[in-house]
Amino acid sequence: MQMIHRKYQVDKTRIGFIKFIFEAHEGVAVPTTLDSDKGMIRLAIAPDRLETARMIIRDLQKDFMFNEV
Repeated sequence: MQMIHRKYQVDKTRIGFIKFIFEAHEGVAVPTTLDSDKGMIRLAIAPDRLETARMIIRDLQKDFMFNEV
């Protein structure tokens, strides 16, 4: 399956929480930490779950920085 890759800058203290959230939503996206000091992550998103991933991200943005780069 071809995954959609998106990079984000997030609150670095929340990287573990973000990984937990996406693991809890199996099959939506797989987060990878690119630079923990800068809060840079990449999400590998399943194409058929893109809208679900967007909804999760919008919800997390209400509580902390989660910006696409």
